Amino acid sequence: MATAFKWALEFNTPMALITLAATVSWCFFGVRVIGADSLKSMREMKSALVIRCLLLGLLNPAFYYWILFTAYDLLPAQDAMAINYTWGLTLPLVASLFSRTLPTKYETGLAFLSYLGILVIATNGNLRSLEFDQPAGVALALFSTVIWGLSWVVNSRIVDANNIDPELALFLNFSAALPVLWIVTGLTGQLPSVSMGSLLGGLYVGLFEMGIAFVLWMNAMRLTDNPLRISSLIFLAPPLSLLLIGTVLNETIAGSTLVGLVIILVGLAGQQWLDRAR
Repeated sequence: MATAFKWALEFNTPMALITLAATVSWCFFGVRVIGADSLKSMREMKSALVIRCLLLGLLNPAFYYWILFTAYDLLPAQDAMAINYTWGLTLPLVASLFSRTLPTKYETGLAFLSYLGILVIATNGNLRSLEFDQPAGVALALFSTVIWGLSWVVNSRIVDANNIDPELALFLNFSAALPVLWIVTGLTGQLPSVSMGSLLGGLYVGLFEMGIAFVLWMNAMRLTDNPLRISSLIFLAPPLSLLLIGTVLNETIAGSTLVGLVIILVGLAGQQWLDRAR
């Protein structure tokens, strides 16, 4: 996805790309919801619950992906990918706030370890000077992990508490985000271009980042009797991503990025180990 984001942003602004991609995702989930006859259950939902799902769409996908795409627009794809990958640690930290349980000293230490990896990437390995090439991009990439964790926890609580079809909840999220995104892109003069690259980028990101990937992940979690076996597969993504970034985008992979990414992955692996121990 890092390669797809960076490539698609060559043809569109971050706002235009999220608008195109969200439109594709809305159509995708709309077809699936209609095909599964889930719209009937929406009629039975309380109006307050529907409004809650709609409002959540302003946080994710609208705000989250705008922040994420802006970070990718400012940073090299390898840096943005590595920093954003700390969502695996941010998510349980955000969840702990909702459950009113403080993270353990081990969880806190692993979080600091991963953020040390971010520091290595952001300073190009020069920790003594603490000079950042793109401080705004680094801050946005980090902020995106907080927004993702917050939206995921809130959405999961709504779905679980009210026994809602997750795809129906997502369809409602996108239904609220879509008109807002089109209005903002129109008012700011950032309407998507009609070039082939622009349309293909929006189609690919909308289907795979925001659509099909979610459905595959959800079904994988349903089919396994041990979620940790599935979630451990996420560690395959960074090296594959770096391979594509180097070959497709022709980015020279920096040594500091590799070192920082390894540190981040060690922190994530430690979190996996703690979960397995529990």
